[in-house]
Amino acid sequence: MNEHKVTVYSTQTCPYCVMAKNFFMQNGIAFEDLDVGMDMAAAEEMVKKSGQMGVPVIEIDGTIVVGFQPNVFKKLLT
Repeated sequence: MNEHKVTVYSTQTCPYCVMAKNFFMQNGIAFEDLDVGMDMAAAEEMVKKSGQMGVPVIEIDGTIVVGFQPNVFKKLLT
């Protein structure tokens, strides 16, 4: 897979966040992990970009994906 800009907005207690981060790690995709439970600026950024209060919210090359959706991740990363 090519070089992509991936940001994962997550919390420490979210199992779907862990699944999303594991997906990216297992596929060799570098990503930035922003803990919205600890970083209020990141939380505000996530809500502004996605309109969502829940996590995970994943941004892949400017496209917002809400939730753990590996098929969507794969499509955006090819």
